Amino acid sequence: MKHAIGLLTAAALVLGLAPARAQAQGDYPNRRIHVIVPYPAGGIVDIMVRVVTEKVSAMWGQPIVVEAKPGGNANIGMGEVARAEPDGYTWGFFGPATMANPRIYSNLRWSEKSFVGIGVVAWAYGAMVVPPSLPANTVKEFIDLAKKEPGKYNVAHPGVGSSIHLNAAIFMNKTKTELTYVPYKGQPQIVLDLIAGRVHMSPASIGLVAEHVKSGGLKALAVIGTERSALLPSVPTMSEAGYPEINVVPWYGLSAPAGTPQPVIDKIVAAINKVLEDPGVRELLRKQALEPVKPMSAKQIADLIANDTVKYEEVIRAAGIKIAE
Repeated sequence: MKHAIGLLTAAALVLGLAPARAQAQGDYPNRRIHVIVPYPAGGIVDIMVRVVTEKVSAMWGQPIVVEAKPGGNANIGMGEVARAEPDGYTWGFFGPATMANPRIYSNLRWSEKSFVGIGVVAWAYGAMVVPPSLPANTVKEFIDLAKKEPGKYNVAHPGVGSSIHLNAAIFMNKTKTELTYVPYKGQPQIVLDLIAGRVHMSPASIGLVAEHVKSGGLKALAVIGTERSALLPSVPTMSEAGYPEINVVPWYGLSAPAGTPQPVIDKIVAAINKVLEDPGVRELLRKQALEPVKPMSAKQIADLIANDTVKYEEVIRAAGIKIAE
């Protein structure tokens, strides 16, 4: 009898909580939202997040606080988002590191399945650039050079697991070329060494190299983007150059912990999409050399994540990229 009463009490408690949870979701958001950026303050990702969240905050009339938590190639901040309560009040960055790092680092306690995408904000276009002295003016000519003398030519990147490193790995994997990796601590020194001819190629961030291409300090063989860039309108995309399989474009967005209620996810996605339709926001993103994404549904975001996860997993496995720490 006591056991039956206990079961009835538990059932009543659960039934009582259900309307409360539904009401809480319906009232969302009713307090401050915390956004974690796993990169240094003032960087492109940090600026992108603030541009979007300031608009959402004004729309909802609730504070959204952005906090930079850099370290571990984004793993520290991403781990904190993964461990957060899935109630819609903690957001985090979402991008290439989210899909790639769990396949590169052996000790992570999270994966892309630890998150749900709540908004894809911008494409991070790159440009395949070489020194003016290099005897290649097209992607095909560079590939032909590399195949004639495997290992002679090198490719610069700003760290293992960075989108530039992964793009270089994709390039070699899809073109069957062998280039020598040259790692750097950041892109500015890569650009200087490319101009000086000390390194031969890099799929660098377009915002860092566009002016050097225009001035003749660098040659751009192709843009890694879904369409031509306004920064380099005369440069073909990798697809136009004849290599669509290399045109894997990094994107930046926002995530929430897995398990966040769908009504909450839908509300956040709708808010971010509304912000992305603002011409002023799109212009601010372009000033950071980011190409704004057209609004996407929650399903489209999930499909993009799934497709890119497969692409990154394939190239990481083929290249044998692994860090045990």
